[in-house]
Amino acid sequence: MSLSLACLVSPTLPNPWPRSVKPMRLGVMASGSGSNFEAIAQAIRDQQLNAQIQTVIYNNPGAGVVARADRFGVGHQLFDHRQFPSREALDAAIVSALQAADVDWVIMAGWMRIVTPILINAFPNRVLNIHPSLLPSFRGIRAVEQALAAGVKVTGCTVHLVVPEVDAGEIIMQAAVPVLIDDTAATLQQRIHTQEHVIYPRAIALCCDRI
Repeated sequence: MSLSLACLVSPTLPNPWPRSVKPMRLGVMASGSGSNFEAIAQAIRDQQLNAQIQTVIYNNPGAGVVARADRFGVGHQLFDHRQFPSREALDAAIVSALQAADVDWVIMAGWMRIVTPILINAFPNRVLNIHPSLLPSFRGIRAVEQALAAGVKVTGCTVHLVVPEVDAGEIIMQAAVPVLIDDTAATLQQRIHTQEHVIYPRAIALCCDRI
């Protein structure tokens, strides 16, 4: 299946948002603070995104996403990757939890683990990730640092379908972010995060509308 939805967006997005016929059931996976989870949950609360978050899966005890999930009344489950013998065993347990939660789409929102075909094949063409670069440039870890080292003038973020090859799935939506002359990894990352929060809920709406 090819979605062919790639586009470059600005911080101000037109209304109305795409809307699926029924609310799409999301399972969010996060490892850290959960700011993208909050952007998605807020878009749902604001009735922009026609979806509901069934569960949050997280892998780091004490991850900030837990407090955010509690604030939005969303249940959460810890799957500490350190307690599993392999990536495949971790993903098999996560798949069972997502299926039990009756999830339609899996949303990786700062999930800092490489997923395996066990998870990808359980939700074919329905696993999304957001990456802090304009893919296909600067795939993999430390994408912001890669952009700075390359001396590019523009970078950004990309929502894409997840496939076994890292950061190689079909591009759904992108936002461009200029690289300023005095940028550090921290300042550039913060501006990229701002655009992630803009495009990720919109990209989810777009995918759900088209399927």
